[in-house]
Amino acid sequence: MNKRILVVTLLIGVVLASCSAYQFRERWTKEQAPETFKARFETTQGNFDIEATRSLSPKAVDRLYQLIRRDYYKNIAIYRVVPDFVAQFGIYNDSLYNEMWAEYKIPDEPVKQSNESMTIAFARGGVETRSTQLYINLKDNKRLDTLQWSGVKGFPVIAKVVEGEGVVRKFYSGYGEAPGKEQGVIQSKGNTFLKDKYPKLDYIEQAYILK
Repeated sequence: MNKRILVVTLLIGVVLASCSAYQFRERWTKEQAPETFKARFETTQGNFDIEATRSLSPKAVDRLYQLIRRDYYKNIAIYRVVPDFVAQFGIYNDSLYNEMWAEYKIPDEPVKQSNESMTIAFARGGVETRSTQLYINLKDNKRLDTLQWSGVKGFPVIAKVVEGEGVVRKFYSGYGEAPGKEQGVIQSKGNTFLKDKYPKLDYIEQAYILK
């Protein structure tokens, strides 16, 4: 390959990588949420609104606020919908962006409100693993309040669906747990993989803070 072409090719690669990296700023993880706030999620089934309460889990609500403000929940699959259990989402299509947010884990906090129907919490797989994935309870899942999971107890509620429960209950659930077992592939291949293998999934098109 011509040296000039090689140099140009390398420069393009660096620029593209920088563009992706530029989407993320560490200072965003320092932002504090209001004591309460509402946000709207526009989905392929319609809109639903949530209300978050910071006192329930301050660090987690701060992260939710940060993620919504920075357009994290945009064109993102509701990839795990288990009837009479939960609807889960939060693996971003751009794996670099996802990995950057995931580096800043949310400190563990106690459960202060029960996992009742339509409440929302961060998913986690052990000590200080909450980062970007959320689930909506599709029924009263009070056992999640005290469930011991890889060294940590319970899943702290951070918000609740206050408008659009009917929308949430329409999310496609025919795949059950299957997509949830492929989280690593989803993170590396994104929506291309999901739309090919699980074409009926619903998506969050965008989310934003309501004033």
